[in-house]
Amino acid sequence: MQARLKYVEGLTFIGQAGSGHWTVLDSSHGGRTSGATSPMEMVLLALMGCSAMDVVSILQKMRAPFVDLQVEAQADRAETHPRVYTRIHLTYRVFGRGLKPEQVARAVQLSQEKYCSITAMLRSTASITYEAWIEDPETGQKQPVAFAQQSGNALSSE
Repeated sequence: MQARLKYVEGLTFIGQAGSGHWTVLDSSHGGRTSGATSPMEMVLLALMGCSAMDVVSILQKMRAPFVDLQVEAQADRAETHPRVYTRIHLTYRVFGRGLKPEQVARAVQLSQEKYCSITAMLRSTASITYEAWIEDPETGQKQPVAFAQQSGNALSSE
């Protein structure tokens, strides 16, 4: 894969990778106002996107009746440079009626433990934990998903 980055002004850059799409990057370094996503925010979004794509693909193969998936992240960074992520907690919210908790658990675990390349890269500096919830889009009822077996640093839902 090839990629390129072009300076715009201040700390703003535009980047283009193999897909051909342009992405704007910026920084609020020095107290300035940022006009775009920072590189570290992009890393967190990449982790969430990578895993979410895995989970959707796996649920589709299982023919699980989901209608939406949302992923939220809480992350801590090191106090000193390089300010890498040291802890990341992901919350998966899978919406649908008739979803089986074991299907959701399997999809999330496969993503986190086998398929997501971003997770694999970030694990060298960050403890990555996760939880999952099934939510009924009509009633709003929430059900935690329990993970049968835990490997690495995965958490069961709280």
